Amino acid sequence: MRKLETKTKIKNIFFDFDGVIAESVSAKTEAFREMYLPYGDHIANRVVAYHISHGGVSRYEKFRHWEKAFFNKDINDAEVQILAQDFSDRVMQKVIESEEVTGAYNFIKKYNKDLKFWVITGTPTTEIKIIANKRGLKDFFVGFHGSPENKVYWTEHLIKKFKLNRSETLFLGDATTDRDAAKFSKLHFGWRENDENKLLFSHYKGLRFKDFIELERIIKHNIS
Repeated sequence: MRKLETKTKIKNIFFDFDGVIAESVSAKTEAFREMYLPYGDHIANRVVAYHISHGGVSRYEKFRHWEKAFFNKDINDAEVQILAQDFSDRVMQKVIESEEVTGAYNFIKKYNKDLKFWVITGTPTTEIKIIANKRGLKDFFVGFHGSPENKVYWTEHLIKKFKLNRSETLFLGDATTDRDAAKFSKLHFGWRENDENKLLFSHYKGLRFKDFIELERIIKHNIS
């Protein structure tokens, strides 16, 4: 993971979606809780704790983990899809309607012609494309990429496909999977701080921002 210095020029930005562009993390947290609450508060609380500490991990991986951990079940692909569809039915409209992270839309609209933007998320690719279209974001991004492939797969795939310079590429995320993908691919990383992830990033010393007004102020010299 690279340190973002004053002389660094950014030409490409990878955005996580939930918790970075949209304030949709809590909608997904509550949907997971609802799904496991019939098995008791103890399991539902463990589901929430795992979800928060493994932000950016796909729902498919999470369901496999929970079913094994709580019920000793190795579920097959068809069973995973049933759970994933249940989750999608509960949460998708809430994500579409969730508030933006302050300043996100204006930042994206302002800089999309000078910079190249991609979304890399744990949300399924088919679903994030629908969400982006409904939120009026589709035309501002080169592409939208999610599960079943993980974030490291996508950072490397996009770098190679578009011949991106790693030193000119910034990953904006709010989860450890975002930080880890940036570190693996030797990219700059910007952490979007919120109440749910403060403990996970308690020792993080790099670029951080609460909203896009603050982010623009911090990195304006790197993107102008």
